[in-house]
Amino acid sequence: MKKIVIALLMLSLSFTAIFAQGSSETTKSTVQENTPIEITFWHIFGDARGQWIEDRVQEFNNMQDKYHVTQENKGNYRDTLQASLLAYRQGSAPTLVHIAEAGSQVAYDSGIFKPISEIGAFDTSDYIEPVLNYYTINGKVNSIPFNSSSPVLYINTDMLVQAGYDRDWTPNTFSDVIESLEKAQAAGITDAKYTDGIHAWFFEELVAEQGGYMYNNGNGRDSRATEALLGGEAGLRVAQFYKDLSDKGLLAWTGKVEDWGGSDNIFTNEKAMYHMTSTGDINVISEGAKGKFDLNVGMLPIASGTKRNGTVIGGGSIWLTKGHTQEEMEGARDFILYMTNTDNMVSWHKLSGYYPVRKSSVEKLDSEGWFGSDSLQTVAFNQLLDTIPNKATAGALGGTVYDHRTYIEEALVKIINGEDVETEMNEAIVLTNAKIKEYNANF
Repeated sequence: MKKIVIALLMLSLSFTAIFAQGSSETTKSTVQENTPIEITFWHIFGDARGQWIEDRVQEFNNMQDKYHVTQENKGNYRDTLQASLLAYRQGSAPTLVHIAEAGSQVAYDSGIFKPISEIGAFDTSDYIEPVLNYYTINGKVNSIPFNSSSPVLYINTDMLVQAGYDRDWTPNTFSDVIESLEKAQAAGITDAKYTDGIHAWFFEELVAEQGGYMYNNGNGRDSRATEALLGGEAGLRVAQFYKDLSDKGLLAWTGKVEDWGGSDNIFTNEKAMYHMTSTGDINVISEGAKGKFDLNVGMLPIASGTKRNGTVIGGGSIWLTKGHTQEEMEGARDFILYMTNTDNMVSWHKLSGYYPVRKSSVEKLDSEGWFGSDSLQTVAFNQLLDTIPNKATAGALGGTVYDHRTYIEEALVKIINGEDVETEMNEAIVLTNAKIKEYNANF
């Protein structure tokens, strides 16, 4: 027996770690000859995306008889991770688990997952580098990217033209955003505002674009994070951007944080000229704008005087749990590699709007003319492909990502309502540092 760390997600929306006695990695008894080896896959998707996964499962099952895969939607990311950790303790863990990028450190620290790169060699050269970069920890690919995204700036070009701009113009800096909104307002377009869901993921992306870190020790990539930076000066510039928008009456939001749907509605109902949200929402936004206004997509704005560095990959990846036979693990790997192969990632992208994670998929889409001159996806892909692989764009790695996101969102709400930028961001750092100390005490 050995002591392993099991990190559990609390209903209070923060992670806590507890120590539990768990069995060392066990090997299940060999299955009877001719009996398919069972592979279980827990993920977060319902709707058409869940059906897409089920279709791939059935295809894989029909194309061979050695393995039999079953899939199940376990709710949101936090619920799925928590259920997996608990199931492992009870000896009934799924083979494969769909985990958000923000949960990577907790998944890694839990000790219940095996790096996918240890299950025999497979070619990683076809994966888009900034995508694979996020899930590489201590030099090992720990999970296979699946639904990857980053935010972009959606633009109501009808409002933009009414304000005197060319239809294909996009703002490059925070100042460009504010100046163009002020110009639109002066032209009588009172609904010309900026909106987003007030999610700390957007804050992190705008920090990464400036090369800033959320944590010390190389953003948690060199060694375990012991101190929160929350972007430092880069973070203060982002928070000031929100304050400037609010102070000038140029911010439209629902009053709730992490309100993805609410901000989408503000934009598609023509109550904002700019909307920052995920590339995974391109299809939703396009459908919502249809028949109302012309839509364009721009790269994320950056702080004036800074150089564009790139974005951090959001979304989720597929992790492999320990405690299975070599055959089971190889079967699980083969299924995930099938589900994320070139053709399937093309299909997935067209359905969902998420990035295909393979270069060959991008090439195939390009050969089909998918990225035409008027394609909204073109800017999103260029933003991804132009990202500089470094520790800022690799993303923050820490067991308190969900915590620091909560504190940043609380700070932003206060800043939007008139409080001081530096005071509120410093408070978020203090609160995060307390959580880091608590989390790291378990290791």
